[in-house]
Amino acid sequence: MAGKLEGRVAFITGAARGQGRAHAVRLAREGVDIIGVDICADIPTMNYPCGTWEELQETAALVEKEGRRAVVGRADVRDQPALRAVFDQGHETFGRLDIIIANAGILRLGDSRDPVAEWQDTIDILLTGTFNTVQVALPALRAGGRGGSIVFTSSSAGLKGTASEEPSAQAYTTAKRGLVGYMQVLANQYAAEWIRVNTIHPTGVVSGMTMNEAMAAAMANADSNISSMQNALPIPILQPTDIANAVAFLVSDEAKFITGIAWPLDAGFSVR
Repeated sequence: MAGKLEGRVAFITGAARGQGRAHAVRLAREGVDIIGVDICADIPTMNYPCGTWEELQETAALVEKEGRRAVVGRADVRDQPALRAVFDQGHETFGRLDIIIANAGILRLGDSRDPVAEWQDTIDILLTGTFNTVQVALPALRAGGRGGSIVFTSSSAGLKGTASEEPSAQAYTTAKRGLVGYMQVLANQYAAEWIRVNTIHPTGVVSGMTMNEAMAAAMANADSNISSMQNALPIPILQPTDIANAVAFLVSDEAKFITGIAWPLDAGFSVR
C-alpha cells in the first residue's frame, strides 16, 4: 500500500541514530527515499560518543526494510564540501528532493574542560551546520518546482532558556534559539515557491546524546540544571518515534498551510 509521501526524497543529517534514524524510518514507511548523513566520528570537545558508520548503515538497512532506498555517507555538517558530496551522490541517485531535515546536534554534558572550544563546536554544529545543510540542498529543492518542506530540529531550549554555567549548554540554547530566526527568514523568503520552513522543539528524547554515562552523571548531580528540568506531563522522556510521527505530518500535504512556526513537541516543558 503506497504511503502518503510516495516517491518523495528526504535529506536528513544526524541520521545514524536517535531522531535522525526515526525520521528516516518513519518517512520511508510513507514512501520516501532517504539521503542520510552523519559524522561517524567522535568530537574531542564532547564527552559522549557520536553515531558510527555501522549505525548509519543500520539506518539504511531499516529504510530498505520499509521498501525504500537509502544513500548514506559520512560528513561533518561543519564541512560544507563534504556534506555536499554526500548530498550530490544521493540527488544523482534519486533525481529529486522534497524534504530537508537538519537534525544533527551535540551538547557537552557538564564537566567543562575547554570553554571556548566547547562553545564554538556547539554553535558550529547546531547553527552553522544547519546553514550548510540548507546551502547544499536548497537549490535542488527549488529546482524541482514542486515546493517542499524544511524542518530544523531545535529544542525546548530554543523556546525557554535554563540556567547553566556550562559553555556548551549556553551555546546550545543560543544556537537552538537562533534556528528560529533563521527558519523565519527562510519561511518568508521561499513561501512564494511553496517551500515551507518550520522548527520543532522537542523536550528530552531517547538518543545517544541523552542515554550515556555523561548524562547519567549530570542527572545524578542535584546541582545540575539538567536534573531540575521536568515536563508538565508525567512523562520523563520521549521516544524518537514520538518526534518522527509529528514530523511526518509536518512535511506532508496535510500540513501544506503550515510554515514559519516553532512547534513545541515538549510534553508541556515550555509552560512550566
